[in-house]
Amino acid sequence: MFRITQYMESLLHPSPVPPARKPPGPVVIWNLIRRCNLTCKHCYSISADIDFPGELSTAEVFKVIDDLKQFRVPVLILSGGEPLLRPDIFEISHYAKAKGFYVGLSSNGTLITDDNIEQIAAVGYDYVGVSLDGIKDTHDRFRQKAGAFDESLAGIERCRQKGIKVGVRFTLTQDNSHELPALLDLCAERDIDKFYLSHLNYSGRGNRHRKNDVFHQTTRQAMDLLFSRCWDELQRGIHREYVTGNNDADGPYLLQWAEQHVPDQVEALRQRLINWGGNSSGQNIANIDNLGNVHPDTFWWNYTLGNVRQTPFSEIWAHTQDPLMLGFRQKPRPVHGRCGACQHLAICGGNTRVRAYQMTGDPWAEDPACYLDDAEIGLPDTYTAERLPHPTTPSPNRIPSETISNV
Repeated sequence: MFRITQYMESLLHPSPVPPARKPPGPVVIWNLIRRCNLTCKHCYSISADIDFPGELSTAEVFKVIDDLKQFRVPVLILSGGEPLLRPDIFEISHYAKAKGFYVGLSSNGTLITDDNIEQIAAVGYDYVGVSLDGIKDTHDRFRQKAGAFDESLAGIERCRQKGIKVGVRFTLTQDNSHELPALLDLCAERDIDKFYLSHLNYSGRGNRHRKNDVFHQTTRQAMDLLFSRCWDELQRGIHREYVTGNNDADGPYLLQWAEQHVPDQVEALRQRLINWGGNSSGQNIANIDNLGNVHPDTFWWNYTLGNVRQTPFSEIWAHTQDPLMLGFRQKPRPVHGRCGACQHLAICGGNTRVRAYQMTGDPWAEDPACYLDDAEIGLPDTYTAERLPHPTTPSPNRIPSETISNV
């Protein structure tokens, strides 16, 4: 996760750069249930409104939580499907809070109703994230349910009225990028605490037309808007959290923004970004799916490291000799192509590896969704780029495109 507000605050109010923080354990995003009341077009878990067999029982979930606690996992994000469809969701949530975790709830918001808002408030969730794909018609079309936008917005408002920290989560695509300004206006008008932009894990077209690629240009425009909104609000004393995920090129892109707007703070920002280190799949981010399978993050559902029913998470995570995981934990990561030659590798960490894997079967190939051009990452004019296959020609290991999205 890239915390725009945090870094911009450091530019507006400079202070000494602290040393890099080493989390005691990974943030765990836990898909407790696959069932969902919606059928969203960009669902990575391919959920449906049916019961999926083999999901962990309450007792099994508690046992895993106990193991995560002793392994010093600091954060649990409870997700789905739609986690509010699990009959024991509040029992699980209370158990996790009692153990001292930071507990987040990732919901589509439609099931946050007058019937359960008191139970939601009683848990004391540290954060509730609600996904919106645009304003009304666009959102309803993406979610394939008329009225979904109004229901989700009502759920957000119920959380606000109960004093629960709540945020909007938005997955950027070429079909809804035009809605970003209106969503940011909505957050400002309703004083919503947080806005999270998730870059779609887009398979890209490789390097050939990177500078003029429509998706890359759309991404840059979206980031320019987020930077502008965040900076303007901070200067006016408004503290709303702006964060992004799934494209760690956002770090170098912010550095370029700082070179233009606050050049005297660039070196301090560079060090803060290096301390951040970019993508942390398999290192500081982990995923447990509804069946108990452990993955390097939520976008690697086709790559399983073990199952918590057979082996404790702590043992899977700490003692893995899986070659992909060893590569994730190597510094610098063994990336090649543009990523290996990039001057910002220490900042972005090689970006989101699943896109390269999807395109080529090689998790260490260059990331096709990096939206910086060759000059911006320090490559010479004579650089010969890798040629990635066109996305309509899938590699044998390619993940279905409909599974690549946000939580």
